[in-house]
Amino acid sequence: MDDIKNPLKNKIRIGVMGSASGPLLEDPKVIEKSYILGRKIAQNDCILVNGACPGLPDEAAKGANSEGGITIGISPAFSKKEHIKDYKSPLTCDFILYTGMGFMERDIINIRTADGIIIVGGGIGSLNEFTIAYDELSPIGILLGTKGITTHIDEILDICHRERTDNIIIEDDPDTLVKKIKEYINEHEGPVYEDARVRELGIKG
Repeated sequence: MDDIKNPLKNKIRIGVMGSASGPLLEDPKVIEKSYILGRKIAQNDCILVNGACPGLPDEAAKGANSEGGITIGISPAFSKKEHIKDYKSPLTCDFILYTGMGFMERDIINIRTADGIIIVGGGIGSLNEFTIAYDELSPIGILLGTKGITTHIDEILDICHRERTDNIIIEDDPDTLVKKIKEYINEHEGPVYEDARVRELGIKG
C-alpha cells in the first residue's frame, strides 16, 4: 500500500558527478554522451542526482528530464538567489536542496544522497567526489569517452596504492554502465559507515 502512495520510494538514485566548467564543455561528443547518460538513467527507472551545477552533470539532468525522469540537485548555495547569482548555477533539476555548505561539504551530501555514482569527464572537484565515494565503498561508475579523470582512474589508484575493487565499474556505453550500476546496487548493501574502507579493510593513510 505504501508503494502505491509513494511510487518513488524504491527507485534507485544514481548520482552524476563531472566537469562543471572547463574545456570539456566545448567538446560536443562529451556533451552528447553526458546527455545520453541522463536519458538512460531515466529509461532504467532511476532518479538522477547531481550537484545542481552547470556543465556535464547538468547535461545529464537535461537528458533525464527529456525522458520524464526525476532529477534532484544538491546545491552548495544557501538559497535560490545565491545559487543563481553567486554560483551561477541552473535550475534544471526538479528538486533542489540548498545546503549552504559550499562545494567541498556539498560533495559529501551529493554522494550520500545517491545509491551509487557515475563520473563523466571530471577535474579536481570530481576527483574529490571519486575519493570520497571510494573510501565509503559506494558503487562508482566511470563513463569512458568523456575524458578528464575518467581516463586516469587506474593510474590514480596506482599512485595512491589502491586497488580497483568490484564496486568500480568502467564502461564506454551509457546504457550498459547504468544497467551494471543498477544491478550492483540491487545485489549489494550500501555503505553503512563513514570512511567504510578504513573501518572494514583496515587501510590507513
